[in-house]
Amino acid sequence: MTDVSDAPTEPQADTAAVPEPTFADFPIHADIVAALAEHGITSPFPIQAMTLPVALGGHDIIGQAKTGTGKTLGFGIPILNRVVAPGDETFADLPQAGKPQALAVAPTRELAVQVAGDLERAGSRRGIRVLTVYGGRAYEPQVEALRRGVEVVVGTPGRLIDLAQQGHLDLGNARIVVLDEADEMLDLGFLPDVEKILAMTPAGRQTMLFSATMPGAVVTLARRYMNQPTHIRAMGDDQENAHTVKAVQQFVYRAHAMDKVEMLARMLQAEDRGLTIVFSRTKRTAAKVADDLVERGFAAAAIHGDLGQGAREQALRAFRNGKVDVLVATDVAARGIDVENVTHVINYQCPEDEKTYLHRIGRTARAGNTGTAVTFVDWDDLHRWGMINKVLDLGIPEPMETYSSSPHLYSDLDIPEGTKGRLPRAQRTREGLEAEVLEDLGETGKSGGRGRGGRDGGRGPGRGGRDGARGGQARGERSEDRSPRSGEGADRPRRNRNRRRTRGGRPAGEGAQG
Repeated sequence: MTDVSDAPTEPQADTAAVPEPTFADFPIHADIVAALAEHGITSPFPIQAMTLPVALGGHDIIGQAKTGTGKTLGFGIPILNRVVAPGDETFADLPQAGKPQALAVAPTRELAVQVAGDLERAGSRRGIRVLTVYGGRAYEPQVEALRRGVEVVVGTPGRLIDLAQQGHLDLGNARIVVLDEADEMLDLGFLPDVEKILAMTPAGRQTMLFSATMPGAVVTLARRYMNQPTHIRAMGDDQENAHTVKAVQQFVYRAHAMDKVEMLARMLQAEDRGLTIVFSRTKRTAAKVADDLVERGFAAAAIHGDLGQGAREQALRAFRNGKVDVLVATDVAARGIDVENVTHVINYQCPEDEKTYLHRIGRTARAGNTGTAVTFVDWDDLHRWGMINKVLDLGIPEPMETYSSSPHLYSDLDIPEGTKGRLPRAQRTREGLEAEVLEDLGETGKSGGRGRGGRDGGRGPGRGGRDGARGGQARGERSEDRSPRSGEGADRPRRNRNRRRTRGGRPAGEGAQG
């Protein structure tokens, strides 16, 4: 296995500046280069510059780089460059024109959507059809798109297997397969599904695997399904961690659980704060924090596993479009969120380990940007923070005890004096989540896409139920069905019932009278 690493060296003062390479310098289809240029993308990031020469040559690749380094185009451009588009002269000569020629597998719905969006933009001038498939959406539109024909499929393992087993997805012509965030797929238990998917593809395919870390199971997967892969590292692990840590200004506070929301509300009024992601460990905390912030006047939305796919996509669109500027998310739901201009990341609960910590704060240091990260540490999480601090050598072994009224909180984060825990009405200028359209995705097992099992952020009048309530409306409708039919006493007057209150078997008033 060939090993290629990026080893940055200190620039020499007397060395002439080397011109930055552009995508036009690589053997890439002119329409792809032009499509990228239309979106202001002309020069590759380091992982792209290292990956493209190998990938364009048809070789297998193991790419090791953290999320946010631009690796999507590192494998996306070779995919788009190799597939035969409907407008190409040789398209009609394909043995099965319209069957998927390339497949990209992602661990989460949000990452699949982001990858597909990047591929669609880069392949727009070639007319390459890209289909995204994942659970939560109705099967019919995805099946119909496959029937019409696509060149590239991007999806999550579960839905890919479902469509293949139903006979709608034929991967027999997929000459390029990409496994993105392979370590996350391992963590989520998708590795058996990935192996099942790879078994459906041709033996002579080109395989590209990308992963931030290389646990043993991922290495075993690569050895079993890849042919003499080239291992490309955009940065060594230590350098990568140091880069993320250096790019983000970090503050760590020992906070009281009852004061966290108040602290958060004041922090969100800091000077020059842009889009902000608040991370929590649990779905319940994410939902509650978002609700509390909305009640305090902030334009906030939550994204977590208990939301239906429609609601998750609504929240992400609102965040990207600036209709909300605070996104409260769990770690799994936030995987693959790629949003520009995120200035602040707030760990409402201490991360589990240093990898989760780096992944979280890396949301605000993407593609060369810098930002601010704040971490709340509960008293019972001090040992966990101690391990994170030791591994990353952050120099913050003992977080300072901090309250919403602490002067250093204001000075650290540039919060104006006199700021309170509610956003003044004059500053409530964003449209909010409700201004973003909630698409009807025809979600399986849900109605309206607002939640699982009828949840829509609150329990409503009852629990469970596909319409969000077991009591109330649903029971009312059932009682209406039991009403007398026409011709069966529908016009019969209602019987007056004479009900009396009793006490001890006697009318309630008798005791008083006696």
